[in-house]
Formats: sequence, structure tokens, C-alpha cells
Amino acid sequence: MLCTVGKPEDAEWIAREVVERGLAACVNILAAMSSIYRWRGEVEKAEEILLVMKTSEERFEALREVIVSMHSYELPEVIALPVAAGHAPYLAWLEDSVGK
Repeated sequence: MLCTVGKPEDAEWIAREVVERGLAACVNILAAMSSIYRWRGEVEKAEEILLVMKTSEERFEALREVIVSMHSYELPEVIALPVAAGHAPYLAWLEDSVGK
């Protein structure tokens, strides 16, 4: 799952919280980046941090709910990307980390 945040402290807080709750097995916090987007009819630019969260399809909805409740944005990005294939032991660890 992908999610952007505006502040480093929000990135760490959300990442730690979702891992501790067993909603994500791991969260990568990627360095600040520039985002250009349309918001309320205007083109905006902001510095953001990308969170890459590893979870299962079964845990997505619970993870989405937590992200939305914790997020400072009015409309947070919460995008799931399917895993087409992966290293079997890693995928097993992921499933074990987030439960069934």
C-alpha cells in the first residue's frame, strides 16, 4: 500500500503504529519528495514523504481505516498495489506478521 504524509514525525508515528497493531509487516519511509497535484481546481506543490506499507489483501481495509483516522490530510492517499509474485519465504513472513 502507498500513502503520502507531509511531516517526518507523522511518517514515523503512522509507520510504527500500523506495524505494532499487526496491520503492516513493514513500512518503508522514503525520503522527502516533491508532489505536484490538482486540489480544489488549483495545481499545488508540496514536499511529502512516501510510506510503502507491506500488508495482505485481507488486512487492507483495517489498515485503510487506521490510516484515514490518524492522517492529518483531509483526503489521504491510500492506494493498494497487488503483488503478482514474490520470494516465497518473504511472502510467508509477511502473512505471518499481519495474521490471517
